[in-house]
Amino acid sequence: MLMLRVRFHGRGGQGAKVASRVLGTAAFLEGYYAQDFPLYGAERRGAPIAAFTRIADEPIMERGVISEPDVVIVMDKTLLRDHQAKPLSGLKKGGVIFINTPQSPEEARAEYTIAGQIITLDLTKICLDILQRTVISSLAGAVAAKIVGLSEASLKAAVEKVISEIVTDSVILEKNIEAALYCFHAIPAVELKTTEAVQMESRVFTMPFEPAAISSPALNTTGTTVLRKTGNWRVFRPVWDYDACNKCQICVARCPEGCILVNEEGFPYVDYENCKGCLICVEECPAKTLGKEREVHAKADSEEVIG
Repeated sequence: MLMLRVRFHGRGGQGAKVASRVLGTAAFLEGYYAQDFPLYGAERRGAPIAAFTRIADEPIMERGVISEPDVVIVMDKTLLRDHQAKPLSGLKKGGVIFINTPQSPEEARAEYTIAGQIITLDLTKICLDILQRTVISSLAGAVAAKIVGLSEASLKAAVEKVISEIVTDSVILEKNIEAALYCFHAIPAVELKTTEAVQMESRVFTMPFEPAAISSPALNTTGTTVLRKTGNWRVFRPVWDYDACNKCQICVARCPEGCILVNEEGFPYVDYENCKGCLICVEECPAKTLGKEREVHAKADSEEVIG
């Protein structure tokens, strides 16, 4: 190993930052030098975020975001169609792409027209089965550790160290370790074949000061809600049982995004193009007539209704 650069793409709340920390910690525990850090945009649940890990056998002098990764971990496959996130941009020739999806690598390659090595695994389903939640940080860190060739012992120690700094519940910690090790063994070992020259030292650039309107144009643009729908952020969608609904409209009042409307008969319904799937409406429904249904993007047989 000379230097490996891994880039994680996920959505706020999935644990991309912690996944990069798990990988970096595992590498450090195995004797390598490591960096791990996130890049936040809008700090909202469901918003696209990226996190990065560098691993090397010498001190790492390179800083900043990773624009040419050896490995890309896609924690939410809807990001593959996000023209701003661009999770595959800059991937080196011979690099590895991991996608969290129930699809096979061949199905994912055909749907997204992806070249290069692809590995797939339904991390969300595994996480729901073992942890009963959708925070897949330990699982994503585990598959990255397997891809870059780290050991099971280092991964286990890293998950224990990182997750214990976040949660105090020993049961959740043990389930994170169980889920991480399951994923570590579920994917095949791969050979990274990236051959580009590695730049161990970075040049220092002096950046001119620019006013915010020029240096951060996105912050000064008008709203993009009409152009950018947020309905693909969901893992679960709310569904109503209209036979039991009493039209109290508590769900309408509690929706933080204003996505729940009322039809001519007085029943609530949701704008699925913009609903982010926070499920506050499900929690607040006093009659418990609201349930949740997992979003599926590929296989109908993985669809299930919970709640």
